[in-house]
Amino acid sequence: MSRLFTPLILRELSIKNRIFVSPMCQYSSKEGMPSDWHLVHLGSRAVGGAGLVMVEASAVTPQGRISPDDSGIWSGEQAKAFAPITRFIREQGSVPAIQLAHAGRKASTDLPWKGSVPLDAGNRGWQTIAPSALPFATGHPVPREATTRDLEIILGQFASAARRSVEAGFEVVEIHMAHGYLLHEFLSPLSNRRTDDFGGSLENRCRFPLRVAKAVREIWPEQLPVFVRVSASDWMDGGWDLEQTMELAKGLKAAGIDLIDCSSGGLSPEAAPPFGPGFQTPFAGAIRQQTGIATGAVGFITEPAQAEQIIATGLADAVFLAREMLRDPYWPLHAAKALGVEVPWPVQYERAKQ
Repeated sequence: MSRLFTPLILRELSIKNRIFVSPMCQYSSKEGMPSDWHLVHLGSRAVGGAGLVMVEASAVTPQGRISPDDSGIWSGEQAKAFAPITRFIREQGSVPAIQLAHAGRKASTDLPWKGSVPLDAGNRGWQTIAPSALPFATGHPVPREATTRDLEIILGQFASAARRSVEAGFEVVEIHMAHGYLLHEFLSPLSNRRTDDFGGSLENRCRFPLRVAKAVREIWPEQLPVFVRVSASDWMDGGWDLEQTMELAKGLKAAGIDLIDCSSGGLSPEAAPPFGPGFQTPFAGAIRQQTGIATGAVGFITEPAQAEQIIATGLADAVFLAREMLRDPYWPLHAAKALGVEVPWPVQYERAKQ
């Protein structure tokens, strides 16, 4: 019996298997609106058998977009535009999910295929904001240091985005605290040099991210789960690390968070992660074992046997696939065959099953 293809139950939500489509930016929105591209991109992964399909990092405010072409959930119009997408995903037996994000000092950049260079106000750009006035990298603008009033506004934006996500029909929401974006910037001592209640000690650096988690959890329906994506390590001396992540995970569990999506890196281009198959999986295993919260493993998971091993040995409760799902939207169906598991195919495709 494959563990990868057993249901995962979180609160009252049953997810049919442990294969989750990781949030992947498509840079295909205008004014934050999902498009036909999103319907086809996300819908095809649901048709392909994934248990959960997550929308890319969706900004809670226009200023929180990575690029001007990012998805957003700061308006009712955006929520309405997502509704047909969530409905289609559910109709395929998958769970629709969305990642709420604020890019912080990494906002206002051009498309990746145009170099991800910073944009200024004369070229679709805007003033960025961060915990401290420290640029992401050489050549990037200095962000404005957030005031306590700014933090109250951003907290409200996350809560409002969660409310709109419910209206749009999402069944899981994930808070983005990873990859060098705003909430991760508060966590890491390398990007947070504040001297008030939101900087300095680990407790202070965790304060605002935990407030966001609590605010989203209060909005989200009690019967449905909330995830958080973390970078479990900055891969830099003096930065955020697994030990600090453990303390954050305990706080998140106490706040009612149901699963930690365990990634790493992204705070600085100077970091040097040891890329390789499953290189981040030990983070998921350690957090799961030491805190008792459910975890998801992500990063260079490509083979069915590899994914099965992660779940079967208790390293994680789910696997998040990214690039492999771009290569093959039907990876779950092919993985089931490779593992000798019988799963239903869409009736329209059954003629190709054997």
